[in-house]
Amino acid sequence: MAVDRLAEEQKLTELMIAYQKGDMDAFTGLYEALKRPLIRYLWSFVRNQTMAEDLLQEAFLQLHRARRTYTPPRPVRPWIYAIARHVALMHLRSMRRRKEFLPDEDLPEVPVPPEMDQLADRATVQRLLGTLPRASKEVLILHHLLGMSFEEVGQIVGITSGTAKVRAHRALKKIREQLVEGGA
Repeated sequence: MAVDRLAEEQKLTELMIAYQKGDMDAFTGLYEALKRPLIRYLWSFVRNQTMAEDLLQEAFLQLHRARRTYTPPRPVRPWIYAIARHVALMHLRSMRRRKEFLPDEDLPEVPVPPEMDQLADRATVQRLLGTLPRASKEVLILHHLLGMSFEEVGQIVGITSGTAKVRAHRALKKIREQLVEGGA
């Protein structure tokens, strides 16, 4: 698995370098390789498929604008996820200013990391995920759902890999404690 991940990251690096040189096919390759995981990640912020797709387009527009700031051989994935995260956070700030919130009953299900899915039924785990602070939930989604390393998570969120591990550990511990307390 680590070899596949390394090969995938190498391919993304090659595509990004080619895109920096003006190869539009390389941009298409980047988009195709990253659109599905980025949609899932952006959806975790807004919990709305249409809005996640809009944010994906904005994230790739920002990637285009910032393409010259990428410095090889730095990993591409954390760089792009950091851009997508910034786009999502700016959108959420804008929504707060305009007070545009969806009622809870209109929100779709939150994706549940596989490791937590074993702890209880999906509905219970989703409810407990909702009790976590945004920073903890984001680390769990990036690491356990999207399969990022803690080093990549740290690069995306702007923390050390050790801090990412601690946040994930504490979040899982909190969920486990709530399960024991609630008898779920």
